[in-house]
Amino acid sequence: KGGIGKSTISANIAAVLGRRGKKVLQIGCDPKHDSTRLLLHGERITTVLDYLKVTGPDRCILSDLVHEGAFGVHCVEAGGPEPGVGCAGRGILTTFELLERLGIKQNNYDTIIYDVLGDVVCGGFAVPIRRDYAKKVYIVTSGEFMAIYAANN
Repeated sequence: KGGIGKSTISANIAAVLGRRGKKVLQIGCDPKHDSTRLLLHGERITTVLDYLKVTGPDRCILSDLVHEGAFGVHCVEAGGPEPGVGCAGRGILTTFELLERLGIKQNNYDTIIYDVLGDVVCGGFAVPIRRDYAKKVYIVTSGEFMAIYAANN
């Protein structure tokens, strides 16, 4: 469910871990690309998909995509198409593939937080879970029936 504080919780967990000296990466996996704004003092960063449109896949540089936020937390926003246009889930797949190709794993993060939107509408949004990117999954939800129903799916 949207608007219940998933991104706020993700950013706060990232900040606490960063403050404790952990090397943290937060990847926003919502087409609204607002997951990392708290960590970046309100700044909106260029999304991976917008960057790809301008740069092209062969000229991408990892440091153009990874921004340092509060407490040294590294931030990336996947982005996505306008609502009703294209497949946002595919955008997440593209983001993960590009980050891997550019060597994001060489940064040896202690923790990577994937902030995924609440109403997962296709399999692409479940990539962090299904492709073994995540060792643990925490679902943030409200107590409303439909929110719990969505969390169970």
